[in-house]
Amino acid sequence: MRINDLLSQGKRFISLEFFPPKEKDAWPSFFYEAGKLSILNPSFVSVTYGAGGSTQANTLELVTRFSRDLGLNPMAHLTCVGASEDSLRSFLDGLREAGVDNVLALRGDPPQGQPDFKPENAAFQYASDLTGFIHEAYPDLCIGVAGYPETHPQAESADKDLDYLKLKVDKGGSVIITQLFFNNDHYFRFVERCRARGIDKPIIPGVLPILNLASVKRILSLCGATIPAEYLARLEAANDQGGAGAVRELGVEFAREQCRDLIARGAPGVHLYTLNKAQACLDIVNGLEL
Repeated sequence: MRINDLLSQGKRFISLEFFPPKEKDAWPSFFYEAGKLSILNPSFVSVTYGAGGSTQANTLELVTRFSRDLGLNPMAHLTCVGASEDSLRSFLDGLREAGVDNVLALRGDPPQGQPDFKPENAAFQYASDLTGFIHEAYPDLCIGVAGYPETHPQAESADKDLDYLKLKVDKGGSVIITQLFFNNDHYFRFVERCRARGIDKPIIPGVLPILNLASVKRILSLCGATIPAEYLARLEAANDQGGAGAVRELGVEFAREQCRDLIARGAPGVHLYTLNKAQACLDIVNGLEL
């Protein structure tokens, strides 16, 4: 089902994001974790897409199996940097054949190990190019786009970043999913600025539980989000005193309170970055009124 149609019902919801294992021998444990989370009855589940399309086939197969075997409503990530129109059409045709109604249109990162990568296809330089292409060629798909509460790290300014987001919406984006953040005020200020700019699509906050301190620092270095100083100090103290288990406990507690506050203050729902860890997500969602 199209996500924008689901959101029009006005019910608070949880949605989940998974990343496909590169090796198929890891799939049984991956589907075990995903199956445990089906009890949450998520409104939709998204599946990431590797740099340069490196997990394209896995993404397509996983969204198909999510729908067919687990009865979940999938959204496939799709990146365009370095992609040809033929490869994009092949992937989107595969979604259509699998009965998948939703796609998240992203620019994407260069292939790993190629920092000086130059896209050969000038038609697909930016996420807005991909959004416009999908909207014109596959009008039945619900197109999600990414938003950055703390501004995309490569944007010239916060205002320019909003200009790019509005362009994606104007070209066919019907749902906005945010990059992770750890201060909910960033999200609500972002929503206000979007509305003032005439961006009227649903804006779903993305929440990442911190389960490993070193891992999240690497993620933050790539996406431009920040951790409040007080929270970071607590995480580092937990890591020093109790190790990984203490960090996980604190991260789950913080994410649960972050989700509760988002819902209480009027967010339409929460998009939870699962890290493919079912129990942590179940612990976070437990007690939320959705």
